[in-house]
Amino acid sequence: MLRQRVFTALTLILIAVGALIWSSAAFALVATAVLGFALAEWLQLTGTTKKVSVIVALSVAVILIVMLVAARDVIALAVLPLAALASAIWIIIVVLVMHPGAMTFRLPPLAGMTLAVVLVLAAWLALMQLLLQGAAMLLSVLLIVWIADTAAYFAGRAFGRRKLAPHISPGKTWAGVAGAILAVLLAALIIRQFFPVATIYSNHLFATIGVLATLLILMMLVALSVIGDLFESLLKRQAGVKDSSQLLPGHGGVLDRVDAMVPLLPAAVLIQWLVR
Repeated sequence: MLRQRVFTALTLILIAVGALIWSSAAFALVATAVLGFALAEWLQLTGTTKKVSVIVALSVAVILIVMLVAARDVIALAVLPLAALASAIWIIIVVLVMHPGAMTFRLPPLAGMTLAVVLVLAAWLALMQLLLQGAAMLLSVLLIVWIADTAAYFAGRAFGRRKLAPHISPGKTWAGVAGAILAVLLAALIIRQFFPVATIYSNHLFATIGVLATLLILMMLVALSVIGDLFESLLKRQAGVKDSSQLLPGHGGVLDRVDAMVPLLPAAVLIQWLVR
């Protein structure tokens, strides 16, 4: 299982990086397709039928592609308001998922659908905004998620005893969270030491607000990525499924791979604007 999981993860990363190297347009199309699949899976977890979920997700993806081709100004105008809205929603979700009675709370289907569309749209807009700043900036934000996810997996397996939210996900531990935070902070500090002028997210924060504030913000972003994972786990438990789909061998569905990015991307862009 671990070998299959690693192979699938590496394949996805190579596709993303390869598309980014090819062109920003290619990456934008790949990202739109990935988030479209994730949205369709998310909608099904809210109780929406598969047919309606696919139609809604496909419609959203088409609208986003039209925006890329003919209405790029809309992206610049909408990204910050939606990033702020999404970040506020995720703060509320933090309180929800950590509450012992989280399993008893469930939005009505239409509200759940709306929430999914808004949060995925905010993540897409943030991704496009980072893409405009260059491949290095974009990858440096995505690396926060990739490093955190990998470190949490191995730290949790090696040292995990105390459960993070057993009412939602018995497999996630505080040791995993600690490992994720430590790995991201160490990576940022090492890059700052050896590549201080690299145009990446953490270096931008270091130069703007200093070391301590940057480390605190990175900790918060890692925590948000964990909450995204936990929230999807909550949706899956409520829906009575193990994975959002079986599309990716060893990982489950597309949403299972991007759930941590959905809250982190808007927050990263909003923070970048606030500290500019």
